[in-house]
Amino acid sequence: MGVVFKAFDTELNRPVAVKVLAPSLAGSGAARKRFAREARAAAAVVNEHVVAIHNVEADGTAPFLVMPFIAGQSLQQRIDREGSLELCEILRIAMQTASGLAAAHAQGLVHRDVKPSNILLEQGVERALLTDFGLARASDDASLTHTGYHPGTPQFMSPEQARGESVDARSDLFSLGSVLYTMATGRPPFRAETSYGTLRRIKDTDPRPIREVNPDIPDWLCAIIAKLMAKQADDRFASAEEVAELLEDCLAHVQQPTAVPLPWFQRPACVDPASQAESLPHERKTWTRALLLILGAVFAMIFAGALVFMELNKGQLNIAETPAAKLPEQPLQTPLQTSSQIGTELAGLNASVHHDFVTDGALKSSTATVPVSTKTRGSYAAVRFRCHIG
Repeated sequence: MGVVFKAFDTELNRPVAVKVLAPSLAGSGAARKRFAREARAAAAVVNEHVVAIHNVEADGTAPFLVMPFIAGQSLQQRIDREGSLELCEILRIAMQTASGLAAAHAQGLVHRDVKPSNILLEQGVERALLTDFGLARASDDASLTHTGYHPGTPQFMSPEQARGESVDARSDLFSLGSVLYTMATGRPPFRAETSYGTLRRIKDTDPRPIREVNPDIPDWLCAIIAKLMAKQADDRFASAEEVAELLEDCLAHVQQPTAVPLPWFQRPACVDPASQAESLPHERKTWTRALLLILGAVFAMIFAGALVFMELNKGQLNIAETPAAKLPEQPLQTPLQTSSQIGTELAGLNASVHHDFVTDGALKSSTATVPVSTKTRGSYAAVRFRCHIG
């Protein structure tokens, strides 16, 4: 509803931005009131991430307000040029925007038009500033909210805005989540050919999973965005201040992953388990514990397998037969004709030796139990024993 010009303040010798009410609206009493309301709302918010108001003139034929000139570009311009942003940039811009919203909410104001074109990126300084409080209202003022009236930009409205219901600070959190989604994917979460179609999508459907569009976005950030964009206001974060602190901790973790752990927050009821299976920052500890349990189970299985192998192979030897001609001679007390068959049975560490022989014209047998010594080579064991048969 306004046109912004770059001007120069001759009194203070500095460039400024002058927002003038559009000439087509200058004659509208409602438009002039809304313009004056923007100036009052923005002037009440003092924060380094909110564009300040230097002066306002609302009584002339062309009402205008004076703001500091921010050299740089809007977030929308950057997304249009670069597409999706890097993770650190997403977290930093979102954190600073949430900080500005927290300052506005502390004054009892709801912005109601949080979108990339209303976030300015100061050139040469890593600072984002929230601007355009033209739709800002006190959180308990519903005088401009009624059936059929939808203040705000359709693609970044909350479901309650799309339904024409009264809104509170949590509506801005939904819009902030939509801005985060846009930074992560390079496109708005809800798109349709008409404004009505966009509003229907906001109310009735979920956006496409972020990682299907940009797989470089971590699951825990997808979960934060999902909680911000919960259809029910009660399922979102409680305040913009909480979001700013959470994003600050997440940014610190990304910058120093070994020194700063990911923060914990409650899983939103709206998160799709299929797309957000590993989404929560606090689940990092759970996965660590699970990994340790898995490693412990693997070592236990290896140890148990070794025990089973030892038990199954206990007392078993492969014996190579020795021809009878090579058997050592044994001293005998009586004449002996040695048969060519000698059998052995191993029992633990002893051998039972059966020796068939003929003496005095009769076949006789002798059995003796003797100690056995073994020498293993490869998969065979040579068995040695000494026996005296009388």
